Parts: sequence; structure tokens; C-alpha cells
Amino acid sequence: MRLEGVFTAMITPFLQGKLDEEGLRKNIRRQIEARVTGLVFLGSTGEASTLTREEKRRILQIGIEEAQGHLLVIAGTGSNSTAVTIEQTQEAKELGADLALIVTPYYNKPTQAGIFQHFKAITEAVDLPVLIYNHQGRTGVNIETPTLLQLAALSHIAGVKEASSNLDQVADVLHTVQRQFPHFSVLSGDDSLTLPMMALGAGGIISIVSNLFPYEMGELVHAALEGKFSDARKWHEQLLPFFRLALIETNPIPIKEAMHHCGLPAGPCRLPLSSLQKENRAQLVAFFAKSEIRQDTCKVFQD
Repeated sequence: MRLEGVFTAMITPFLQGKLDEEGLRKNIRRQIEARVTGLVFLGSTGEASTLTREEKRRILQIGIEEAQGHLLVIAGTGSNSTAVTIEQTQEAKELGADLALIVTPYYNKPTQAGIFQHFKAITEAVDLPVLIYNHQGRTGVNIETPTLLQLAALSHIAGVKEASSNLDQVADVLHTVQRQFPHFSVLSGDDSLTLPMMALGAGGIISIVSNLFPYEMGELVHAALEGKFSDARKWHEQLLPFFRLALIETNPIPIKEAMHHCGLPAGPCRLPLSSLQKENRAQLVAFFAKSEIRQDTCKVFQD
């Protein structure tokens, strides 16, 4: 099955430093109402690197409980240890996740051969579809297209979240890998590149921005899937200022700040991520003051 649509990379809301379980449920229900395709938990947007094992397990339990029968649940299970990744992927499977999102091992900077062996070991150990996450900016290494072609031939490899920000590479992956393996999904990992990547043939987006604007991102993606690129471009143009603001500081600092001031559960990020700087918060305020997109979404946003 090829993945298509909007998959929201969920934030993790905190309240007084602890997981805000009711807030998480509220955010999930809002996504279900907007009819997104799926939810991604425990990714970088969800601050997975700062969560305890117990918190990760609880987040997945809540996500699966709320989303069951409504949309797909994708669990971020990657680490820079193959053994730990296998353990976390097995746990996600046992809890009932539909897929695992597994980032290229970070910090270790493996070779292309090491990347292949890493994912091969995971797919041989756990019977769960795997979406590879390619993000050189976070990991220090890029998965080259020949390596991705090798990976696509493995059992349980469902596709790639491509966040290289390189449209030439995306086109190469679609031409080389997806043509040979039609089931192989290619999803954008950059909100601002959703439209151009879908014009090339990608199936959708794993989105930061849809935490706040799930309906709007859905309109953009579904228009593109239907070949209505003039409509998709209108949504892209309206959302583009926020695409930029969402990355004005390290993700998820800006999106959590925006959600908090829009009355949605978010809370602050955990250290070492700090609060949004004052001058950048002023830019968020200015955006909501003049934005045309669904003013009711952030009617409580005040300076």
C-alpha cells in the first residue's frame, strides 16, 4: 500500500514539566476531526530524545487508543543503536502501531553499507512496515539513491520520509526507486516542499504545520493528489509565511509556541530546547494578525 495524504508529526504537550495526557488526547481528536491520514508520534517534533521510556510507551498507548479505526499511527522508533531501534520497534508493534518511522543513525555517521545493514537487521527482526527517515541535517549522513534502491527491496520497507531538501534527489528517488518498486512511498519531510515534491510524484507530507493547520494542509495535499495544482498552489501561498515561521528556530520551538498561544495544549519544550526568542514571537503575532487562513484557528493569539 502506497502512503498518501497528510501525516501530522505530533508535538508532545507538557504541563508543569510532565506529559499532558488530556492535552495529547485533545490534540489527537482535533486531528481526527480534520481527517488527516495519519499521526506520527515520538519523532523530533515530539521531542522523543527528551522522553523517558515510560513516557514514550504512554504516548503511543494514548495515540493508538484515540486513533484506532480513524487513521494510521506511525511510531518513531529510531536511534543511533541498531539494537535499541529493534527493541523500540518491537515494542511499537506490540502496542499496535501501524508503521515505524526510523531515522538514519545519527552521530555515528555510518557509511552507506552501514545504513543498509542497519535497516536490514531491523526488518529481519521485526515484522512491522518501516518508513525510512532521511534527514542529513539531523543525522550528518544522507541516504544515497542507490542505497535506497537496495533498501526498497527488503521486506517491510514501506517508503521514505525525504527531508534532504534536495528536489533533484527526490526526483531521482521517484524515478529510480518508486518506478522499480511501485509500493514504495515517498513523503515530504519539509512543509514548504510539499507542493513541489507532490508535483514530482510524492504522495504527501509528514507535517509540522498540520499540528496547527491540519485542515489547510489537507486541502493542499488533496488538491495536489487530484491534480488540481492551481488550487494546491493557493493553499501553499497562504501557508508559506507560516512554513517559514515554523522553522525560525529549532523545531518544535515555534510550533509549540504558536499552539500554546492559540489555546491548544502544548506547553514549553524540554531542555536543551528553550523558549522562543522575543523577536521571533513578535513575528508569529504579526502573522496571525494579518493572515487570511482560518482566523478562528488562532483567535486567542495575542501579543
